[in-house]
Amino acid sequence: MKPQHAIISASLAILTSLGASAQAQQSWTMTSTWPDSIDAVKIDLHWVELVNKLAGEELQIEFFAGGTLMPGTEVFDATETGSIEASGDWPGYWSGLNPAFSPLASTPSLFNAMDYFNWIQQWGGRELYQEIYGQFGLVYLPYGVLNNESGFMGRTPIKSLADLDGKRLRIAGRDQGRVLEELGDSQVTLAGGEVYQAIERGVVDAAEFSAPGIDYSVGLAEVADYWATPGWHQSATVFGVMINKDAWDALSEETQEKLRIAADATLAWSLAWSERQSTEGTVKFQEAGVEISTYGEEDMARIQEITNEVIVRGACEHPDHAKVYHSMVSYLQHYANWRDVSVPYNMSRSFDNLPDLEAIEACL
Repeated sequence: MKPQHAIISASLAILTSLGASAQAQQSWTMTSTWPDSIDAVKIDLHWVELVNKLAGEELQIEFFAGGTLMPGTEVFDATETGSIEASGDWPGYWSGLNPAFSPLASTPSLFNAMDYFNWIQQWGGRELYQEIYGQFGLVYLPYGVLNNESGFMGRTPIKSLADLDGKRLRIAGRDQGRVLEELGDSQVTLAGGEVYQAIERGVVDAAEFSAPGIDYSVGLAEVADYWATPGWHQSATVFGVMINKDAWDALSEETQEKLRIAADATLAWSLAWSERQSTEGTVKFQEAGVEISTYGEEDMARIQEITNEVIVRGACEHPDHAKVYHSMVSYLQHYANWRDVSVPYNMSRSFDNLPDLEAIEACL
């Protein structure tokens, strides 16, 4: 090798090494809407730990639990503006910015966890998260999915829809609140951290918060005597990470792919983890003496009927809302070709009554 060629080769090697070192020096600050006291933060932590293992040479994420850097309500703006690079969230918190965030977070009486999992992975859901969050300069990786929430807990027995009439109920979600209103109830909006005291002090007759394991972790067994199931208001729940687009674009394609892999792995882990937590939480609620009741078939059919009406009405108020629900209902109709012939071993709900797809389509 000629001397000048050796110098060039050595220089390229040094530059490559420096480039790798520069990549290794990248660090992100990430927070969450969830404080340490709420078990949902474990989903955020699982993803962060995987990323730091998989992409540790290129990226390290320093995670701060919700409330330690800023209030949970401020994480969207902080990530959008680049004050921090990433934050874990529940999309429904941002439905005031775009109502499409509501079904990206949860649905009343529609998807279960496996439906979200299927839809995100194979039926176009992932792309819709990117489209809606992308309007705000954010990249989104869904990495948590839980099955239906517990239901209403409180000091007032609720065993039927008639028992809901006139009650003050804490419930989160735009579409969920509309269903509740059609049932003759009053939606009370409270931060998650206020649910315990609201039940204890009688500010609400009952409240929903999350799945049984998380509900138990925040102490609801100490203040609730009754638990009404199933949690039709959120038949499943999605969590994920918002990433500032400039911070994302600064990563190599290889590093970006590692973050996606970590998200997919966490999505699968979260489902099994939450089902175990829900099982153990249910046992603990039973041991604490909480009385559990279940709505009858006629009540559940009525809830589905109202839900379908609310979905169509909301879809016609905003094209993005229509687009997300159109994709969801299309998935359910398509998947039914296999789902309904695989009963009772199928992974999804079998429906007798779905929102009117043509009516939603007319609002696109």
